[in-house]
Amino acid sequence: MHSLDADFLKRQALPIELGGLLQKIGEFKGRQELFEHQTPQVLETLKRIALVESTESSNRIEGVVVPERRFRELMAHPSKPKDRSEAEILGYRHVLSRIHARPESFLIDEKTIREIHKEIYAQTDIVGGEWKKRDNTIEERLPDGRWITRFVPTPANDVPLFMKELCTRFNRLRDKGQISPMILIPAFVFDFLCIHPFADGNGRVSRLLTVLLLHQANFSVGRFISIERIIEESKETYYEALHLSSQEWHERKHTLKPWWEYSLGILIKAYTEFETRVESITRSRGAKTALVEDAVKNLPDTFRISDLERICRSVSRDMIRVVLNRLRKEGHLTCKGTGRAAVWEKRGNKTTKRGNKRSNNSSSTK
Repeated sequence: MHSLDADFLKRQALPIELGGLLQKIGEFKGRQELFEHQTPQVLETLKRIALVESTESSNRIEGVVVPERRFRELMAHPSKPKDRSEAEILGYRHVLSRIHARPESFLIDEKTIREIHKEIYAQTDIVGGEWKKRDNTIEERLPDGRWITRFVPTPANDVPLFMKELCTRFNRLRDKGQISPMILIPAFVFDFLCIHPFADGNGRVSRLLTVLLLHQANFSVGRFISIERIIEESKETYYEALHLSSQEWHERKHTLKPWWEYSLGILIKAYTEFETRVESITRSRGAKTALVEDAVKNLPDTFRISDLERICRSVSRDMIRVVLNRLRKEGHLTCKGTGRAAVWEKRGNKTTKRGNKRSNNSSSTK
C-alpha cells in the first residue's frame, strides 16, 4: 500500500528510459488490436498454448510440478486430481481461464483477492481465501545450502487493514486516470508481494492479479503469450528487482525504479514474442501447418486426429494428415492403427524440477 500513496508516487522521478518503455508498450498495444482483427484463428491457437504455459510456469516457479505426460492430460481433459500438486495446478488453470474469459467481471478488492486464493486451493485439503494468521519472512537458499532472510512482510495482524487500503488506493488512482496503468499495476502488485497476505500462494496470486489488471487496462497480450513463463525464464532478475525495490519499504523510503523496469521489460518481451509468433505462423511457415504443429505440441502424449480437428477447425483432415506424416518421418511422432481409430504418440517425455525459494511457515512466493 505504501507505493500507491499519491505523494510517494510524485517523489518517484521517472527516468527517461522508463518513458521510452511506456511509449513502446503503447505502440505494441495498438498493433495488438490490429492482429486481433486480422488473424483470429491464429490467436485461438496462441490462447490455448498460453493457458498451458502459464499454468505450468506459475506453479513450477514455486516447485509445484507433476510429470509432463500427466500435466498435458490435465490440461487437455481436466479430471479429478490425484494429489495436492495436481489440485493446485487445476485450481490455477480454472482461475486463469475465468480471468481470460471475463476480466471485467472481477472487482479489485479484498474479497476478490481472497476468492482467487481460495479457488487455487479449492480441490485440496487446505483452507484457501484466509489471510495469514502468523507472521512470516521471505527467505532464499544460497548455493552453499544456507537460507537467508530477504524480506520481512507485513505482520499478520495488520494484513486486513493493509489489503483494504491497498485496493482502495489503487481504485482511486485508477479511476482518476492521471497516472499510466503501466505505473499503477506494477506498484499494486509490488505492494501486494510486500504485504504477503497469505501463508502460502502469494506468488501465484500476484501473477494472476498481474494478468487480470493488464486485461482490465486493455493490455491483453497475456491472453496470447504466457507472462508467467517469461517471469519464470527471468526468475533471478525478478527476485533481484523485488529485493532492490523492497529495501526500506516499511519506512516508505523505497524506490520502485528496479521493479518498474523489470515489469515493463516483461511486458515488452511478451509483446515482441506475440508479434514474432503471429508473423511466423501467418507468413513464414504457413498458417495451417503451424496451427497443426502448435496444437500437437499442446495435446497429451497420445491423441487422435479428431483431437486435432476439434482444435484446428479451419484445417482439412487431409492437411492434418500431411503434417502428421511429416512429423512421423522426422521422428517426432509414431502411429498405431489406421483411419479414424489411429492413435498418434509423441516421442520422448520429461519431468520438471522444483524451485529453491521459500518462506517460513510454508509461506513462499507461491
